[in-house]
Amino acid sequence: MAIKVLITGGAGFVGSTLAIGLKQFNPSWEIIAFDNLRRRGSELNLPRLKAYEISFVHGDIRNPEDFDGLTGINIMIDASADPSVLSGIDSPVTPLVQTNLLGTANCLEFAAQQKAAFIFLSTSRIYPIRNLENALFTEAETRFEWQDNQPMRGISAKGVAEDFPLEGSRSFYGTTKLASELLITEYNELKGLKTIINRCGVLSGPWQMGKVDQGVLVLWLARHYFKGNLSYIGYGGTGKQTRDVLHVDDLLDLIIHQIENIDTYNNQTLNVGGGREISFSLQELTSLCQEVTGNTIDIGKVEENRSADVRLYLSDCAKLQNVCHGAWTPKRNVKQLVVDTFEWLKANENQLKNILN
Repeated sequence: MAIKVLITGGAGFVGSTLAIGLKQFNPSWEIIAFDNLRRRGSELNLPRLKAYEISFVHGDIRNPEDFDGLTGINIMIDASADPSVLSGIDSPVTPLVQTNLLGTANCLEFAAQQKAAFIFLSTSRIYPIRNLENALFTEAETRFEWQDNQPMRGISAKGVAEDFPLEGSRSFYGTTKLASELLITEYNELKGLKTIINRCGVLSGPWQMGKVDQGVLVLWLARHYFKGNLSYIGYGGTGKQTRDVLHVDDLLDLIIHQIENIDTYNNQTLNVGGGREISFSLQELTSLCQEVTGNTIDIGKVEENRSADVRLYLSDCAKLQNVCHGAWTPKRNVKQLVVDTFEWLKANENQLKNILN
């Protein structure tokens, strides 16, 4: 059967990587990238998409009429979102809801019309902040670590599992993504749509336009490369905040496996991340960036916590491993991720210095 894939947010970091990767995996597949080009730097991906004969549609998921004329879609990957955890906190909430919830509703309605399987990129930010912050932890030399025995279910030294308690505040961003997950479940049950929800931790790699509120690894590396300014913000300014991270190429490998095994993954909600094995603290990331770039920069300290920040997040991906029977596991560690992104920075310095500097 001919495969026709529509990727919303297709000119963004994740969307463009998936589009090009899927086309390289199977050149017979027809790939369409759908994007409003709102995020700075996304326009740089248009020549890359064209080079791989990927169709581009300039459209906005908030406008259902922008999907008119698209037909024969088998797979729809929703990689479009306002990804900032700070959105709506010091700004109006309505635009975030329009993009991240109503936009998802429009995508789901179109997928249902097309009878297309729907793969949704959700976020670990659906887990409540207070529950994460109340988890028992230890402070090691360079990072925070969770303890194994916790008073709450769904959390251990390995990370957060999908049955972690969901009561509590999680940021406006996380709320729009969780609400989208609930809507997706209804489309699966009541309209027979085949759906997969991937709750991604930190994703990173080449072509990510990192900012203070999203894309921390690329931001950190770029500031070292261009000798800019950085600060450890919150938790005493120690730089021990810790996250797992997944190379975007590892996500691509998983999406390919999901497309080829839709029925296996249908109606699953899965944590997708690097886990404890592929994680970093800001302190550790600083050391890696110094090693790879050869540059050392001054890093300031701000002791006060930033709104909606968390001390620590790691994904426990045991459920995903059970569903795929070990057919997918991350292959790329943090060092490779930093090196790959550094090589991209060097090769595209002139294009990127005004965006990432």
